Amino acid sequence: MIDSIINCKNIEEAEVLLCTIGYDRTASHRKGAVEGGKAVVKCLHEDVEFFDRYTKRDTGYKHKIAHLDIGNLNDLYPEDMVSRVKEKYKDIYSRKGRFPVVLGGEHSVSIGVFQAISGIENSKEITILQIDAHPDLRQDDSNANPDQTRPSPFAHSCVMRRAYEFGFNIVQVGIRSYSKEEYDFFKNNKITVFEWGLEKVPTKKEIIDSIKTDKVYIEIDIDGIDPAYLPATGTPVQGGLEWWYTINLLGEIVKAKDIIGLGVLEVSPVAYDVRTEYGVAQLCYWVLGQQLLKIKNK
Repeated sequence: MIDSIINCKNIEEAEVLLCTIGYDRTASHRKGAVEGGKAVVKCLHEDVEFFDRYTKRDTGYKHKIAHLDIGNLNDLYPEDMVSRVKEKYKDIYSRKGRFPVVLGGEHSVSIGVFQAISGIENSKEITILQIDAHPDLRQDDSNANPDQTRPSPFAHSCVMRRAYEFGFNIVQVGIRSYSKEEYDFFKNNKITVFEWGLEKVPTKKEIIDSIKTDKVYIEIDIDGIDPAYLPATGTPVQGGLEWWYTINLLGEIVKAKDIIGLGVLEVSPVAYDVRTEYGVAQLCYWVLGQQLLKIKNK
């Protein structure tokens, strides 16, 4: 049995806090992300090897890592869910010396996260580095989710539109599916977009150089990564980021920037195939290991 990465029951003492949020009410294709965060934590808790073959060290498990389940919020309308997440994350983020990781859940849960951060810090000094197949820049989901009982500006397809309104800088990587509304918005509002499948794959240096702030929040909607690696997601768009490219990009960003948080969303587990939650656990552990190693060496 592998030693557990979750080795701290007192969240007040934790150096890393894994926050799971169950929500997929606005999912416009396949649902299931309500269980995604817990599935990833289970893999982190039981399955991932802690010895990092790059640094030849146990980079994470010796630190105090705790798990906070914010709960299944599917009974809430999107605006009420966002308000709940905002209040929870505000308390989490305001306690310095703790690295927060949000595990969802559909992408809409991040609206509450970004709203909380913008109320504490100057959002103009923070860049959201978003890995995603979609820009998520719609005004609302009236054209994207006909099953909703009412259109919402807090749906998963609107996350980065709200983040832009909160004042964050945005760099999007892996984009390969969007509406004309979203295209017009990112062209007219100077959002940096690295599209996949049109031209050559950008170098990691090109992406990092496009980030003009020192503080960075890493946001991963897993459909940004090719579904050959992480297939269990609501909208598995073909042709995303390759696995090792993603790993190396994340490592370089952690080295170059001050990472203030990590969000990994849209894991929708399926029976008899744990590739996605296991792969996401590996991604999380890689970023955590690099982040904790960087803090230790300061």
